Amino acid sequence: MSLRLKFNLVLGLASLAGIALAAILVYNLLQKNARQEILDSARIMLQSAMSVRAYTVDEIRPLLALQQKRQFLPQTVPAYAANRYIAHLQKQYPEYSYREATLNPTNPTDRATDWEADIVNYFRNHKDAKELIGTRDTPTGPSLYLSHPIQINDPKCLACHSVPSAAPATMIAKYGSDNGFGWKLHEVVGSQIVSVPMSLPLDRAKRTFMVFMSLLLGVFVLIAILLNVMLDFVVVRPVKRLSEKANEVSLGALEAEEMPVKGNDEISSLTQSFNRMHRSLASAVKMLDETE
Repeated sequence: MSLRLKFNLVLGLASLAGIALAAILVYNLLQKNARQEILDSARIMLQSAMSVRAYTVDEIRPLLALQQKRQFLPQTVPAYAANRYIAHLQKQYPEYSYREATLNPTNPTDRATDWEADIVNYFRNHKDAKELIGTRDTPTGPSLYLSHPIQINDPKCLACHSVPSAAPATMIAKYGSDNGFGWKLHEVVGSQIVSVPMSLPLDRAKRTFMVFMSLLLGVFVLIAILLNVMLDFVVVRPVKRLSEKANEVSLGALEAEEMPVKGNDEISSLTQSFNRMHRSLASAVKMLDETE
């Protein structure tokens, strides 16, 4: 096995190990960053919905208090305002969604689906849990969901959800008395759930990973080429010339010219040593010839 082959074998194995390790680390980092980007989008979306809810309670509901006595206005309901806000957002980003899923809602459209009911029941069974994050498959690809519990901590909420007789007559006239009642103070009745698509950030992370690995592979190939060129000029060719000169001297060509010495590296030192050996051998042979 030649020196060049041994060198390239070691270099190749080291490069493969380095590329594999870099691939694992970079892929995991990009996937983690993509997930964090998705989660940040979900948090902003949820916080926006909560801000709309607060705005509705603080500013819209008082303005419509008088009209509310004559006719039930859904615009005074925080959940309705948040859902209308998200509905406008979905015109531009249809895969994003926001739900205030409830097990026993006043409005049947807010009733939790099977997977949403699982989230609500999780919060009901884990009273200290304030957030639940997970992923689920959808027809458009994987989606990340971020959910917070809807817990009745304000006794004023029970005015509309305790018993039908205590609820506003206008609300009963619109939604009936079969749903949305029986809620209790400090009970978890539902969950705010934001769903954000994962496909685009994950695809972006994959493309970044492919570009990075292509560049890394190109750098390793370039380094290998440069090292091979350097190996050829600095080691292989000088050693070949020394080998040829050694063969020439061993066959009796003691009067052959000495090897030129260039530089101060190890090859130059080896060349100087060879020249001294050559001179010593030539002098010894000459002395033997004279004594004879």
